Amino acid sequence: MILDRHNRLNTSDLRARLKTFDISDEHFDNAQIPEFIDQMQVYEGAMYEISTKLEVLDDEFQVRFSHDPIHHMERRLKSVDSIIGKLERKGLPISVKSVKDNLFDVAGIRVICNYRDDVYSVSNYLSSQSDIQVLRVKDYIKKPKQNGYRSLHVIYAVPVFLSSGAHYTPVEVQFRTIAMDYWASLEHALRYKSDLPDAKLSEHSQTLLDCAKSLQNVEVQMQHIHRDINTAPQAEETPKPTTR
Repeated sequence: MILDRHNRLNTSDLRARLKTFDISDEHFDNAQIPEFIDQMQVYEGAMYEISTKLEVLDDEFQVRFSHDPIHHMERRLKSVDSIIGKLERKGLPISVKSVKDNLFDVAGIRVICNYRDDVYSVSNYLSSQSDIQVLRVKDYIKKPKQNGYRSLHVIYAVPVFLSSGAHYTPVEVQFRTIAMDYWASLEHALRYKSDLPDAKLSEHSQTLLDCAKSLQNVEVQMQHIHRDINTAPQAEETPKPTTR
């Protein structure tokens, strides 16, 4: 199942949104608007290319192993506001070139898997495809963040074929299990969507850290059971950046 966190790219709406920004050397000027819209179309195409590959892999697992490794996927394109905000926070120029050179998560997919083996199997099978490049890997499953966050982040580059040829375009893919996702959703809500006093925030943050450790132990036990009753691939290897 795929959950889209955005509607299909609407060029009229995007053009109107871009024109609401101040036209100055700090934002996209009128001359850059068509180029920005074209680039967003490329990002959207790359996102759909990757998600199609993931769907095919999931179908293959079902046929070969009677197991669906992917519980569901979520896709999203960054909004204009988010793109400009991130460039500003990084102190970067507001231009299409700056977006292409510095932002690798404009297109994003979250892949929610059933088990940890599924996370590594699916990510490695995707990484090994001949038309895919692996640009960057951050494994927060084997090395969780201090707050307990666990997920595997991989930035892929995939060709989008236009009339002008192939355009290799980055897509950030976050692989995580159901338990990791459910934990991360609550932690995100606590940190960014609550107005709790500092003492209560600190208390809940510690509780979430304890929960992350407990969930990790439970997942390991459930993984062992799953391995005994299912013939799906067992995997622990983190994808490696492409050297070809």
